[in-house]
Amino acid sequence: MKIGIPKGLFYFKYYPLWKTFFEKLDCGVVTSPTNRKVLDSGVKLCADEACLPVKIYHGHVDSLNGKVDAIFIPRIVSIMKHEYTCPKFLGLPEMIKNSIKVTSRIIDTTVNLRGQHGDLFDFAMETGSIVTKDRYAIMNAFRDGLHEQHEFEKRLKECGDFESALKKDHDRNIPRPEKIAILGHPYVIYDSYINMDIAKKIQREGYSIITPQMIEDDIIRKYASKLPKRHFWTLGRENLGAGLSLLKCTDVKGIIYLSSFCCGIDSLMEDYLERQVARSSNMPYMKLVLDEHTGEAGFNTRLEAFLDMVRWREQNESNVSTHG
Repeated sequence: MKIGIPKGLFYFKYYPLWKTFFEKLDCGVVTSPTNRKVLDSGVKLCADEACLPVKIYHGHVDSLNGKVDAIFIPRIVSIMKHEYTCPKFLGLPEMIKNSIKVTSRIIDTTVNLRGQHGDLFDFAMETGSIVTKDRYAIMNAFRDGLHEQHEFEKRLKECGDFESALKKDHDRNIPRPEKIAILGHPYVIYDSYINMDIAKKIQREGYSIITPQMIEDDIIRKYASKLPKRHFWTLGRENLGAGLSLLKCTDVKGIIYLSSFCCGIDSLMEDYLERQVARSSNMPYMKLVLDEHTGEAGFNTRLEAFLDMVRWREQNESNVSTHG
């Protein structure tokens, strides 16, 4: 049985788990590369009001449609107790079914860990039962997948590069003493097509990068808890906690927040973070908004100007506030 996994959204968070799980159940796993054809297809098929990552996800589903026996599109309601994912994950299978005439089977099992009775093994059993009725094989496959996921997260924490961590060649990344932080949702900061390969561009300028996934979870929770009320979006909390934790780091020279046009969560979290950066630090900060327009000239100009400003401030005006 061939299982298609669209290369978008939570692919950039849980792909090692999903890939190992299905392969241990003797399924072939198929993905499709992100490129202009996939983007154009997604823009055509998806609702105009959706953000760029959701449009690209539609393009990936269309690319896999008919070429695999089933397409894995889980309904991810919650991945953390007392928190939710973005609403687009809750209704993603329905969006796909109403936008694309999918001929392959859709596997749309639900992940919901918000309550006290949420259990990943229930999700695994329901998903695996589509492939086999052997409960023992399903449980072993899922445990193997969890192990591979944990190992992948360790590698990602060391290097901050999704593909390197996935291919287990992260040792080739040479750390540099000065860092630029890239904040944003995993499917934005690790999809080099969406973000126009921003990480490599920064590294070519002599900086290392640091992402939220490279920061310890307890540190993120500590700084995110400074909000007056509990934050109930998991990815928003991670970005906010990561950003606040970096403000006192002397080796972090600047913060770049990558956001997708129409992202409701970022419209709140990024604005709050920017205000906190302005009030409590001299950290250079820039927000870049991404959409389906792929011209790199303006993007590169802003990035180069930001890095020039970072270097100039370090050399000449480190005592002057970035925000005037």
